[in-house]
Amino acid sequence: MDIALSTTLHTGFDEAVERTRTALSEQGFGVLTEIDMQATLKAKLGEDMENYLILGACNPPLAHRAVGVDRRIGLLLPCNVVVRRDPAAADTVIVEAMNPDIMVEVTGEPALNPVAAEAATKLRAAIDSLRTE
Repeated sequence: MDIALSTTLHTGFDEAVERTRTALSEQGFGVLTEIDMQATLKAKLGEDMENYLILGACNPPLAHRAVGVDRRIGLLLPCNVVVRRDPAAADTVIVEAMNPDIMVEVTGEPALNPVAAEAATKLRAAIDSLRTE
């Protein structure tokens, strides 16, 4: 199983982040958390790295259904979406979303299948829409 649903964009980093937020919103996801790995690693470790942003995306109806099946599923929520500059190509940004099927794989809970399938459909639609803009 692939852990990510992804696409590659040839655009600026800030534009890729904005487009990703919009695509997620159009599929019913809000961004609850944002982790700027570049800034965090620089501040905490003095290490430099390319632009790398982790967006914690949540679709409340799907999250509610998942938690209804297994309260521990909150350990795997929200769905992480990474927007990162390709270190090998300055004009390339990679957008990756966690594959929701991981929830089923990790828990072994078959009742999560329909929730993961719907989440995957929505995340794939968001990622795929980035390719056409």
